[in-house]
Amino acid sequence: MITNSLGQPLGQPIQWSGALRPQRQSLGPGRFCSLQPLQAAQHAAQLYAAQALDAGGANWTYLPHPPPIDLEDYRQRLEIQQQSPDPLFYTVLSPEGEAVGTASYLRIQPEAGSIEVGYIHFTPRMQRTAMSTEAMYLMMRHAFEDLGYRRYEWKCDSLNAPSRAAALRLGFRFEGIFRQDRVVKGHNRDTAWYSVIDGEWPELKRAFQAWLAPENFDSRGVQRRPLRLQPEAH
Repeated sequence: MITNSLGQPLGQPIQWSGALRPQRQSLGPGRFCSLQPLQAAQHAAQLYAAQALDAGGANWTYLPHPPPIDLEDYRQRLEIQQQSPDPLFYTVLSPEGEAVGTASYLRIQPEAGSIEVGYIHFTPRMQRTAMSTEAMYLMMRHAFEDLGYRRYEWKCDSLNAPSRAAALRLGFRFEGIFRQDRVVKGHNRDTAWYSVIDGEWPELKRAFQAWLAPENFDSRGVQRRPLRLQPEAH
């Protein structure tokens, strides 16, 4: 244990000069998708059409904003989002160049080396596909390897079971529940916190690359081995 002259315990010393702030640049391309900075004029119509496949609106339940009234309402929302530096929004593109989802970096703290991934809205066009996994891999890789972050966060409503399962599958470690963290759409939200730190990234990267490799998919494009990097939290 490291202590100061008063005998008080201290954290491990590190050489730290800060991380870089993410810029509006493309990520990828990967085998299954790429990410581009959100552009309302280019992406709104395709995203709106893909979201319409979620006829019941279940994908909007845990997001902070309601479904758009129509395409013009949605376009205006995206025009605001594309100007935001934090959250910094990206559009996920299929190999054919179709806009099929959005995600962002937020709570960007270069001086602390901490960044969060959130505002994830994957339409039915990419849910449960290799695109969704690769999009998260590309964002995580960029944060650790290109920008130099020490900590990569995931937060969600504690009642959002699919999001919590996704965090564990992607290698995030459960850290706890922030009780009565906020009010969202008139309802209390307890927030579940997850993270990956830089020392864990090399092993996670190898697991992602093995899962995304061509030999892990059969002739129908079905995965041979599942990706699950963390055990269930109890």
